[in-house]
Amino acid sequence: MCGIAGFVDFRNNSSEEILARMSCAVPHRGPDGQGVYLAQAPTAQIGLGHRRLSIIDLSTSANQPMHYEGLHLVFNGEIYNYNEIRDRLIELGHVFSTHSDTEVILHSWKEWGENGIAQWRGMFAIAIYDETKNEIIFIRDRAGVKPVHYYWKDGLFLFGSELKSIVAHPHFKKEINRDAVASFLQYGYVSYPHCIYQDTYKLAPGHLLRLDLTQKKIAIQQYWNVYDYYNKPKLTIDLPTAIEETEKILQEAFQLRMVADVPVGVFLSGGYDSSCVTALLQKNSTEKIKTFTIGSTADHLNEAPFAKEIANRLGTDHTEYYCTHQEALEIIPELPFYYDEPFADSSAIPTILVSRMARKKVTVALSADAGDEIFAGYNRYDYISRYGQRLQSIPKPFRKLAAAAMESISSESLPYLRNKRNFHSRYDKLKNLLNDPSTSQLLKNLSHVFSQKDIEAIFQLRVQELQTAHDSTELKPLFSDPLSYMMAIDYQTYMVDDILQKVDRATMSTSLEGREPFLDQHIIEWAAQLPSDYKYHQGQKKYILKQIVHKYIPQEVMERPKMGFAIPVESWLTNELKELVQYYLSEAKLNEHNLFNISQVKKLTDEFFSGRTEKYLKIWHLLMFQMWYEKWMA
Repeated sequence: MCGIAGFVDFRNNSSEEILARMSCAVPHRGPDGQGVYLAQAPTAQIGLGHRRLSIIDLSTSANQPMHYEGLHLVFNGEIYNYNEIRDRLIELGHVFSTHSDTEVILHSWKEWGENGIAQWRGMFAIAIYDETKNEIIFIRDRAGVKPVHYYWKDGLFLFGSELKSIVAHPHFKKEINRDAVASFLQYGYVSYPHCIYQDTYKLAPGHLLRLDLTQKKIAIQQYWNVYDYYNKPKLTIDLPTAIEETEKILQEAFQLRMVADVPVGVFLSGGYDSSCVTALLQKNSTEKIKTFTIGSTADHLNEAPFAKEIANRLGTDHTEYYCTHQEALEIIPELPFYYDEPFADSSAIPTILVSRMARKKVTVALSADAGDEIFAGYNRYDYISRYGQRLQSIPKPFRKLAAAAMESISSESLPYLRNKRNFHSRYDKLKNLLNDPSTSQLLKNLSHVFSQKDIEAIFQLRVQELQTAHDSTELKPLFSDPLSYMMAIDYQTYMVDDILQKVDRATMSTSLEGREPFLDQHIIEWAAQLPSDYKYHQGQKKYILKQIVHKYIPQEVMERPKMGFAIPVESWLTNELKELVQYYLSEAKLNEHNLFNISQVKKLTDEFFSGRTEKYLKIWHLLMFQMWYEKWMA
């Protein structure tokens, strides 16, 4: 796990000093070494920078940038099956000087070009400068575990694992993308390929970008697409066989993620996903797997005792840490630095805390994210099953009539109900669904914090809705059902830009490599073809995964309300963080950028502090944006 940064400067106004500055902007991503490579191509300066966190082949010979027969590479991530690929390349006559996966990438690219990507199982963000073809190629892994940001304007191409590397270049023009701000307020993150800055982008998962240094042109192509598997006929196997085969695929993928020359551990929350990872790894291990749990001193928010019980049953080497809310609060001022694009998922706080704890004992930690997106674990999948078809079954004329009536009656004018928690938000969402009860609209209603109407009111100038994977129509009607649609959309949106960004920045903030075993391509390629009712079965979410876990942990231990390490954002905003809210959402601070309608923000904060605490997420999103703005734009 590392950090990459660099430039392609057709104006020849960059330098090795600038390249080093870009790499030094992310020391937390690679404390074990720094390397730079500066070349003068026929048409441009090429700069490749790297920060190294040593995981595989700890010797200096595996340092980056790495070079081989006119190829120059920097790489962030891991190729877990690199030894198998290395053996194939040796048979073809290749000779290796290290035992690193980085060198395997170089040789496989030399041998097969982009066809070699199909053999890579892992997480990766790669930049390869090919002298012979006079091009530079950027590749992002299939699921989007590792980030690639880039900037392209006026003959200057910048790239980095984090935006702070790009911002460090003196010729980067720091201009806010207002449409991206609106998208952030809706979702709590900025969806790829967009970015908070103008002329700045994120390379989409499963894509590669070629920059032709002769033509000075970019070409982006997709090499892997999750819809290729959702758009296949469902497998015709019975449920017991599906459970058995799923466990085999999970077992092999999880075990592959234990490859390392440094200590490896597992984040164990006590939920089904992390318990599944831990159980399948421990059952075939002669040594105790190291597991880590963060607990809360607030008993009603604390799941650590359940995680400890699971660890005891599985026989792991378990470490837990009980964190006070004060310790959690102290993370908040640090968020804008590590999440250098506005980011509103408050679970980043416990993820940073558990990463700090784990880093004291291991250099690699397996996280159990993506089980919900792959095996149907979110509550919104329940809502689809319960309410989606009911709304769609209402005849259109009746729906339109009811929506029109609601449009003419303000939720504020309804006595008694107007004082009910979340009533106004639910009123607006129901009105939207009556107008359009499609699965896509239902998903947006369940995902948005600021509605489109809210966005129109809060911005001073008009903003455009960004086109993202949220709007995908790639799922073919022949293979479409509401659950498959939502899971495929979540896999390409919420999982990438929220969950994976959260874990990458949190683990890297403490120089810990985070691995995502559920994101092996073999798992999603298999699971996407399973019948939907194997995943959401008779009202049970994540059914097939639960049956696997129950083989190792009794059902009565696992079946309990999910808590995790709950962050009491609503309470904090009305108490400990009240002064922070008042400061950052003040007229003076809002006037620094003139993006928002100040009267609307004031109305929102007044309502919140007057008891309308259901608006806390909107306040939190605004606070996170304002804190980001002060850190990176002021």
